[in-house]
Amino acid sequence: MSTQAYSGLNRPGWLTFAAVVLFSVGFLRVISAIYYFADSTRVNNLTVGAFGTHLFLWGLWDLLIALLAFWGGFSLLSGNMFGRVLGYIWATIVIVQSFLILGYAPWFGFAALLLAIFVIYALSATSEWREASV
Repeated sequence: MSTQAYSGLNRPGWLTFAAVVLFSVGFLRVISAIYYFADSTRVNNLTVGAFGTHLFLWGLWDLLIALLAFWGGFSLLSGNMFGRVLGYIWATIVIVQSFLILGYAPWFGFAALLLAIFVIYALSATSEWREASV
């Protein structure tokens, strides 16, 4: 067996956790964007939010967060430093958005805030780790 086949198993668990969270939130945000684009009644009342009643803009915002999450997750699993940068950027955006929506969607805002904090911890706790070159 090749040592390259098992190189992903040497990755710290926290780093893998961060990538899985990024993928999971990315999928959630894509589904959320679909609801926004469809003017679904499942969307919270965000009329006093940053984009007001423009659900299309809320959908674009969610797609931007999903894109950052997917890109960062793939990059993290590939062992690239760029994935860490995207992970930090994603977490910062999600934390700011979480504080902005806590009054309107408290459970969603708190859950997103908690996940973003975990991603920051995972990235910072594994900052010394580098992908071994074969």
